[in-house]
Amino acid sequence: MKAVIWQGTNKIGVETVPDPTLLLPTDAIVKISSTAICGSDLHLLDGRIPSMEKGDILGHEFMGEVVEVGRDVKKLKVGDRVVVPFNLACGVCDPCKRGFFSACDNSNPNHRMAEALYGGVSGGGLFGYSHIYGGYAGGQAQYVRVPFADVGPFKIESDLRDEQVLFLTDIFPTGYQAAEQCGIMAGRDVVAVFGAGPVGQFAARSAQMLGAAQVIVIDRVPERLKMAEAAGAMTINYEQEDVLTALREATGGRGPDHVIDAVGMEAHGHGPGALLDELQVKAKISFDRITALRWAIMSCAKGGTVSMPGVYGGLIDKLPMGAAFAKGLIFRMGQTHTHRYLGPLLSRIEAGEIDPSFVITHRATLDQAPELYKTFRDKHDGCIKVVLNPWG
Repeated sequence: MKAVIWQGTNKIGVETVPDPTLLLPTDAIVKISSTAICGSDLHLLDGRIPSMEKGDILGHEFMGEVVEVGRDVKKLKVGDRVVVPFNLACGVCDPCKRGFFSACDNSNPNHRMAEALYGGVSGGGLFGYSHIYGGYAGGQAQYVRVPFADVGPFKIESDLRDEQVLFLTDIFPTGYQAAEQCGIMAGRDVVAVFGAGPVGQFAARSAQMLGAAQVIVIDRVPERLKMAEAAGAMTINYEQEDVLTALREATGGRGPDHVIDAVGMEAHGHGPGALLDELQVKAKISFDRITALRWAIMSCAKGGTVSMPGVYGGLIDKLPMGAAFAKGLIFRMGQTHTHRYLGPLLSRIEAGEIDPSFVITHRATLDQAPELYKTFRDKHDGCIKVVLNPWG
């Protein structure tokens, strides 16, 4: 089959590789009908996430048709159309039973590697996202092996198009969880979203669905700000005005009640902190550029929430913890517990509250993926979201 392969930092290719096979009786094989490039895939392209190996298959946003199931799979059958969460969960460990699926104790076979890097803890496994997170083959391919097949895949039984449900696999639940964990007081609270990429777009719309009185989106890319404005958000271009001053002025001086950092480890910005971040990354003593997180803490109102769906990869210093402490901020973060949101968010799509395909700007074949990775990373050609057809 064809698959998008990590060939080294800044090297992505399409290669012919062996088809996946069932390894465990709880596995399924899915023939992929649609897949996408996620903003977090760019961290792999740029070499920001350690433990990638040449030959790894990329991709964690995908859906398709079940073509084979293991003997112990009870909930799926051949022919089912499914979306598959980007993270793997066993469904029976304590975190899974409490709904914290991304913290699964059993789905990361390389947990010792993660524990060594992250101070003794490991999250669950992820499709196509380094060996720290299990080394699972990803879904930018024609077929994929899906472990824990009775837990993750979610059947789509309506006639909704792939493009309307594909993003249930990651960016829609990720944006929604980021907004939900703010505890928005409907009709009162102002929510600021740093980053108008795909997750930021869904976080902004989710905040609106949850009743935010106003949503403010901050970025520097005009077409991304325009997409946020189309949904009714106020926007700030941080290259044209001082973002902290603009947020104070927009909120009567108190700051946004909640701030979502939908940027993560590769934030752009300016000032001494941004310069020091860049120097530390180039010296390979840090993974993270944290300008967006600093701004989030500095701008958030007293008693507010800083919600962090953006990915961070290492140890962080130069964080304004004094300001966070003084204001009594609440921090919420982590990988998305995707499984818990599939049903509720599908219901919102079926009810016509949102059509997630609004975010798609580019459609391409799998063979075009290497070029589209660069287009997406460099924000050329108005690129915000790329969907790939593995059979085109």
